[in-house]
Amino acid sequence: MSNYLVAMEAAWLVRDVEEIDDAIGVAVSEAGRRLNEDDMDYVEVEVGSTPCPACGEPFDSAFIAAETALVGLGLEMEVFNADSEQHAARIAKSEIGGALRDVPLKVIETFETESDDAEN
Repeated sequence: MSNYLVAMEAAWLVRDVEEIDDAIGVAVSEAGRRLNEDDMDYVEVEVGSTPCPACGEPFDSAFIAAETALVGLGLEMEVFNADSEQHAARIAKSEIGGALRDVPLKVIETFETESDDAEN
């Protein structure tokens, strides 16, 4: 059994907002609040990035139309004692999905990390 770091993206909808920075702040704050309500303060939440199609430079993953924003969030969670990368991804998606109901989630990457047993 190994430990894994699972990176996911979430699509967060923010209503009645006029500025991108406000939408990002509300999305990160609401996601953090919902995760903390379920004692999941070990999940890292940040705004996602999208590469520019013309130059490739990353920019914040947020879009506003009709005072409604779609904000892409990046979520990271470490999963301990999983059987495989797929198992770790399922565990993370289940845990985070339980706290963030009705929020679309997608696993982006899964990395194997050093286990505590390897250090001893």
